[in-house]
Amino acid sequence: MKRIWLILLGCIALSSCDKIESKGMYLTRVPIFETMESIRAKANPVSSPTTIVQTGKIYIYQDYLFINEPGKGIHIFNNVDPSKPLAISFLSIPGNVDLAVLDGKLYADSFTDLLTFDLENPASPKLLTRNKDVFKMLLQMDYFNNSADRIITGFRDSLVSYSQKDKYSPYDRKEPLYNETNSGSGQGGSMARFTIANKHLYAVDQTTLHLFNVQNASKPAYVKDIKIGPGIETIFPFKNSLFIGSNTGMVIYDITTASAPVELSRYAHIRACDPVVVNEKYAFVTLRAGVVCGGQQNLLEVIDIQDLTKPMLKNTFTLENPYGLALADKTLYVCDGKFGLKSFDASDVSQIGNKLLETHKDLMSIDVIAGPKSLIVVGEKGVHQYDYSNKAKLKELSIIPVIRSN
Repeated sequence: MKRIWLILLGCIALSSCDKIESKGMYLTRVPIFETMESIRAKANPVSSPTTIVQTGKIYIYQDYLFINEPGKGIHIFNNVDPSKPLAISFLSIPGNVDLAVLDGKLYADSFTDLLTFDLENPASPKLLTRNKDVFKMLLQMDYFNNSADRIITGFRDSLVSYSQKDKYSPYDRKEPLYNETNSGSGQGGSMARFTIANKHLYAVDQTTLHLFNVQNASKPAYVKDIKIGPGIETIFPFKNSLFIGSNTGMVIYDITTASAPVELSRYAHIRACDPVVVNEKYAFVTLRAGVVCGGQQNLLEVIDIQDLTKPMLKNTFTLENPYGLALADKTLYVCDGKFGLKSFDASDVSQIGNKLLETHKDLMSIDVIAGPKSLIVVGEKGVHQYDYSNKAKLKELSIIPVIRSN
């Protein structure tokens, strides 16, 4: 950084550097562009286990735990013993954000593509198919240069003249780009953008529900896109319904006919980030305030969904920094960000806020899965697993650490 500013000062003094306007220059993050063809040509996904630098989405399938590293790929662990998870492989997938598994087939996004892997040998998954250009993410496309075949693969610090500000400002991001199930499929957390139900893969981006038929699990067949609206964040399946969370509300779809989702209703709330989990009677929604989410309140909302066409607010409780959540019988686990992992007695939905069972204050938590063998929590220091046979008294079994580079 010091060297960059010395160069800038030298350029100003000598008035000999290219593209320096009279208004001067400033340091910003400039996008690195690459074509999908070049990304595909370099694909060599399977490698030996590696350390986790950043955690993203989590997913469980049979005795395996999958941990997404945003934009990099997927770490695969043998989790037959949650007290001793064993790293077995890493799938290097540029642009990966989410995943889902059905009948031994792993589905993962790679920027605009959908990849399908055979998990017969999880230590060496085999790439079966690549559905090209099925995901179009507006914020990644190089529309300024009228190049729809180039996408943003990263950022670098660079000196830019003020005359170029309009060119680079759309990409000058301080946040990363990355912003229950049927038999045979796995289980994702409440922050998931991929889910499988009724032999179909449903994936959401900021505006759209993407639908694929996976009755032939090895060869996903694109069905269609359904425009939902801006600010789409999460997707959660329950029986023959999809609950889609956005930063302005929740959208409920009937998927009795899996290839033709029917919108049943929209529930509106204050602007905020919005993970959702549900049971037979209620949807539980956390609303998080902040610059990215746009809201001003941190809340847990309980919504009556006994009539899916008329969701109604039942109760609201104040939280501090909520992210993902999970239901285990009548216990609700809430990741309350820097304020820890909290558990609540949800047997009486009118009293949840008054029935705090336990708080793990030192666990900066983001998402959680209530799995068959363990409660799995994504935290700042890594992925934690807990024995939750006693729902009100968690016992830590293991932690898969995050090793951040300096």
